[in-house]
Amino acid sequence: MKKKKLLWLIALTVIGASLAGCGSKSGGSTGAETEANSEAEAITGADAGETEGTALSELKAGFIFLHDENSTYDLNFMNAAQEACDKLGVEMVAKTNIPEGQEAYEAACELADAGCDFVFADSFGHEDYIIEAAKEYPEVQFSHATGTKAHTENLDNFHNAFASIYDGRYLAGIVAGLKLNEMIENGDITENQAKIGYVGAYTYAEVISGYTSFFLGARSVCPSATMEVTFTGSWYDETAEKEGANKLIENGCVIISQHADSMGAPTACETAGVPNVSYNGSTAEACPNTFLVSSRVNWEPYFELCLNSIAEGVAIPTDWCGTLETGSVELSELGSCVAEGTAEAIEAAKESLISGETHVFDISTFTVDGAELTSYMADVDTDADYTPDHEAIKDGYFNESAEGLRSAPYFDVQIDGIDLLDTAF
Repeated sequence: MKKKKLLWLIALTVIGASLAGCGSKSGGSTGAETEANSEAEAITGADAGETEGTALSELKAGFIFLHDENSTYDLNFMNAAQEACDKLGVEMVAKTNIPEGQEAYEAACELADAGCDFVFADSFGHEDYIIEAAKEYPEVQFSHATGTKAHTENLDNFHNAFASIYDGRYLAGIVAGLKLNEMIENGDITENQAKIGYVGAYTYAEVISGYTSFFLGARSVCPSATMEVTFTGSWYDETAEKEGANKLIENGCVIISQHADSMGAPTACETAGVPNVSYNGSTAEACPNTFLVSSRVNWEPYFELCLNSIAEGVAIPTDWCGTLETGSVELSELGSCVAEGTAEAIEAAKESLISGETHVFDISTFTVDGAELTSYMADVDTDADYTPDHEAIKDGYFNESAEGLRSAPYFDVQIDGIDLLDTAF
């Protein structure tokens, strides 16, 4: 795991008055003039009304994390939050190990009662509870990562955010594909043995979008690549993730990646001597012999945008998506065992993605049941029945989250070349 950069963690259980007395926070949003990141794409615009601003130093930001620093996913948010608050001089309060249940609502209320002007939650299942708190505290700005409902809830003080991480996973897939090519050229495997394994948490669109973009990146340089995906039914379960990786290795997978948050899969790979592509942080120190690369969302630009917006008294975008250009999607350093020419290939592919010459979900690069995907109705305006409501195919590619509909991923297509195991999750 990437060594924790800042030993700031505050594990709070109670802040301020009892939840039984939760009420609307008094006082308005505040701040001072500081440059905000305006390059990121606001999916549905900035609908919240403007307010009077004051000094950034008078702001307090509260953060709700699903796990603690042992989760690579949460640690990535924690470091970004601390860096943004330190840079802007904003007071920070953090709550860790907050489940996706009523506890999230209670945590949000406690942070609001403690004087937080901005409250952020980092996990998909927190959303409904953060919305509930936002309705109770109309003068506090609430934001939520990976959520789907801000653009339909129409609350001035509730926002969603994500990033085009599929671009980062595509680039990481190229690193994996080049490694497969090297293994083929060295005679370690045949072209038909170029099988990637992937440990996923759930069969959600976010996970499907992630492993598909990773696979398409690998196949863009290694056309014979295939993939096998197993699921754990948990965002963080080190034992299950390790077992999943070992099962994939036993099934003949020669490179492993994951969308799960522990060191389970990287550790299994290091033990077995199988190259690994991690997520949300470099594992080069812990797994020096097998680490290839890691992709991550850098949340610092978004946190700075939100805090600066509050400070300046301007609206936070309702649904925001960061990109490679805004520095919101990043790759780590390359591991020592990558194939020759990898750095140059990644740089060229990155430039092509930024220019729009390459689209990750170009429909000419994959098939579904043997046919090209020429039309697909995606579930963008999520309802209880997950009803498809928007045409997602645009100009020859699947128009995933960063290009105008919703920031959270909605690519849930099962493409050819990828076999799924344990799909009960």
